[in-house]
Amino acid sequence: MTIVRSLARPLLASGFVAAGVERLRNADQTGEQLAPSLRLLGKSMPSAAGLADNPAAVARVLGATQLGAAGLLGLGKFSRLAGVVLAATTGINTFVEYRNADATTAEGRKDRRNQLLKNLSLIGGVLLAAVDTNGRPGLAWRAEHLVSDTGRSVRAMGKDAGRRSRQVTKQTKKQLAKADRAVRNAASDIAGS
Repeated sequence: MTIVRSLARPLLASGFVAAGVERLRNADQTGEQLAPSLRLLGKSMPSAAGLADNPAAVARVLGATQLGAAGLLGLGKFSRLAGVVLAATTGINTFVEYRNADATTAEGRKDRRNQLLKNLSLIGGVLLAAVDTNGRPGLAWRAEHLVSDTGRSVRAMGKDAGRRSRQVTKQTKKQLAKADRAVRNAASDIAGS
């Protein structure tokens, strides 16, 4: 891991760790903020209607998920998966915070906009972490090169087989010519005797 990654990942993860701990400590308050969004989700997706029954539990799950993913990102373990999880949890938090923010005053609207932009910036940062391959090729690159390398190997084997086939044919012709001469010599020897 480079020095930049060694510093950047824990710095990026630190805010998520703090937010996850805060969500776990204040699960009831966070649940109250989540409740309207969970009810809206329950109306649009009947299978998710049960989530609105216990918003504090949902808040705990979100907090624990965010805390775990931030820990993994900070340690550089499963950082691509952790980045995707953090982007998802931050997207949910952004939506909930934006809906619940005070928009009645100019100062409230300004704070809401600033919080939205901060959260969008964090989502961008963790999405960059999600696509970072640590300088190693990703799976798509590996698969693409495996296919092209296999194709080259097959073509090389085909050329080699053709070359060997021509060599065998040439040697067989030589052996047949030699056998033909031997038969003619034997036939002339028999005819001469």
